Amino acid sequence: MDHAQNDGLSRRRILGGAAGLAAGAAAVAAGLPTGGATAAGKGGSDLARWRRQAAHVTITRDDWGIPHVTGRTDADAVFGMMYAQAEDDFNRIERNYLVSLGRLAEAEGESAIWQDLRQRLFIDPETLKRYYAACPAWLRKLMQAWADGLNYYLATHPEVRPRVITRFEPWMPLSFSEGSIGGDIERVPLSQLQAFYEGRSAPMTDEERGLLFREPSGSNGMAIAPSHTRDGHALLLINPHTSFFFRSEQHVTSGEGLDVYGAATWGQFFIYQGFNAHTGWMHTSSGVDNVDEFAETIVTGPDGRRSYRYGTRLRPVTTKTITLSYRTAEGGLARRRFTTYATHHGPIVREADGKWIAFALMNRPVEALQQSFLRTKTRDYASYIAVAGLKANSSNNTLFASAKGEIAFLVPQFMPVREDRFDYRKPVDGSDPETDWHGLHTLRSLPQVVNPRNGWTFNTNNWPWTAAGPDSPRAEDYPRYFDQAGENPRGPQAIRVLSARTDFTPQTLIEAAFDRYLTAFARLVPQLVAAWDKLPDDDPQKSALAGPVGLLRDWDHRWSAESTATSLAVFWGEALWAPLAQAARDAGMSMWDYLAERATDPQRLTALAEATNRLTQDFGSWQVPWGEINRFQRNDGAITQTFDDAKPSIPVPFTSAQWGSLASFGARRYPGTKRYYGTSGNSFVAVVEFGPRLRAWAVTAGGASGHPDSPHFNDQAERYANGDLRPVYFYPEDLKGHIERRYKPGQ
Repeated sequence: MDHAQNDGLSRRRILGGAAGLAAGAAAVAAGLPTGGATAAGKGGSDLARWRRQAAHVTITRDDWGIPHVTGRTDADAVFGMMYAQAEDDFNRIERNYLVSLGRLAEAEGESAIWQDLRQRLFIDPETLKRYYAACPAWLRKLMQAWADGLNYYLATHPEVRPRVITRFEPWMPLSFSEGSIGGDIERVPLSQLQAFYEGRSAPMTDEERGLLFREPSGSNGMAIAPSHTRDGHALLLINPHTSFFFRSEQHVTSGEGLDVYGAATWGQFFIYQGFNAHTGWMHTSSGVDNVDEFAETIVTGPDGRRSYRYGTRLRPVTTKTITLSYRTAEGGLARRRFTTYATHHGPIVREADGKWIAFALMNRPVEALQQSFLRTKTRDYASYIAVAGLKANSSNNTLFASAKGEIAFLVPQFMPVREDRFDYRKPVDGSDPETDWHGLHTLRSLPQVVNPRNGWTFNTNNWPWTAAGPDSPRAEDYPRYFDQAGENPRGPQAIRVLSARTDFTPQTLIEAAFDRYLTAFARLVPQLVAAWDKLPDDDPQKSALAGPVGLLRDWDHRWSAESTATSLAVFWGEALWAPLAQAARDAGMSMWDYLAERATDPQRLTALAEATNRLTQDFGSWQVPWGEINRFQRNDGAITQTFDDAKPSIPVPFTSAQWGSLASFGARRYPGTKRYYGTSGNSFVAVVEFGPRLRAWAVTAGGASGHPDSPHFNDQAERYANGDLRPVYFYPEDLKGHIERRYKPGQ
């Protein structure tokens, strides 16, 4: 498996240190990168064509600044959709494509070169251009419209200066085709990638090893059948937990049947989390194991050529030269060239115990882009599952609801078939053909919930085995690789609120999504209280911690902005978490189970002392209302914000998802601050009712615009913090009295 063999050579012996780099950094240019023509393209011919297309598009901004885009055709709608996105936050669009194309270092310098290399191991622009040429004609039209909409925006806004990409090309959407935050590629640890291609060894960082306290990335989704709603209409909760301002809220319609509302990841031409009049879909990060590492045994021949063992034979290692540009401190560009390696399993990304580790993941950009767009036009479960047959969703579960009253929970459709006797949570022996992927699972063979008798289904990034209560799939019926997430505190909380009633309305579903109960602390705090109760009366901690323990003893385990117990519990939980993270990992247990089952009484009490000391040091008392600590602040349009205790902010009552809060707010201290400021968690939140006439409510963190001078930069902040979703203007008549501006792109 992952052990050295006599004829396997270490990568350091083969490459001899930095010899794996074909060349160092050589300055090649100064000033802005050229990258070809500007957005204005070939003189006036492109501009005239763009103007003709813009004439077929109308953008209506409602009183929250949300763009409602209407086009004659789907391509016209995509043109307008991208133009509107660029109006709201061109910076985020460009950055997403700098990341997806492996060109971030051209803007941010050499520190980003390893992130770019990781991307380029899987994404090759020349390959994507060939894929584009072979795409279905309808998809090429949409991709061309995507590029045209962005280029028209740049042509009509000369004051906007792209950092790198001065002209968008229609093949580029294939580099960023699925829409989830992060993605499978981010599982490749950058520290190990750098060490491998620099010919040295380096330990993984604590963050890469999962030892740091961090906000879970993921989401909540709930679908409720008509049998469990007051009015007999299916309901859907859309509650992605992403970094703030990660998606653009839009409504996009066309004369070819497109009519979709929701959140589009900046720079993409499909609604990723959303709904049309007939169907709705919510994606949650999945815990299935469909990304694998293969430990390759490398053999070097007398001629210096490298091979790897596969069964009884040797296969040649594939080599490829990748040249990356990066911005220098002087503002010019320099280049680095890397000789990279791959086997049939995938690119080599690191070394472990003398073996080269190949990384296998889904790389089907054309199918992924088709699936992402086509599901926005589905009309029922049958049409949705037909689109899912493209099997190009790899990282997300789906919660589904329809106007026909159908509800469903689906795991990712890209699911390789493997021999379950191997543990794919670790690198498997790449020399054994039995460890290979053996095609893809059929959709019928995947864990799923469709129209369950219990009347609801959900996912909180937890395992599938509780997705519909007693009607859930059974773990024993599936290979182990269908789950590596386990349970988390939001799972029991979701079951708790979904089981509480059979007469859900949109408003009571919103209330459930913001239910204040913290299941993790309900489990952990009584153990802390019991530990204090057992202390002898003469123990110094007995008197020192009497007040804090008394506060937590009487607490109802519910968050609120006024709650001092919430503050104390959060600080205590964080203090308890950090020193036990490695032990939990070594034990193969979730952190929550380890804290509940393995933490000692002295560890619990010591963490409480640390929490009270931190609160007193930072805020003058250990009794501080949670809203005084936990804050939402949006100072500027920068992607990475700088927070300041002296600047205005608003209280947020809900907590990190770590503690079981369905409404998630990932916040922490930053350099120079004592307060916690959120940067992730609840972002775009919506509740949808699929009746004869669709109704929906939504809220977006901050506001629709990325420009601080816009009235819609922060106009939803109070609603966001209060869970006060606003009505969605889905039908033309809904917009009456709520129109701020109506115009053609370029006007």
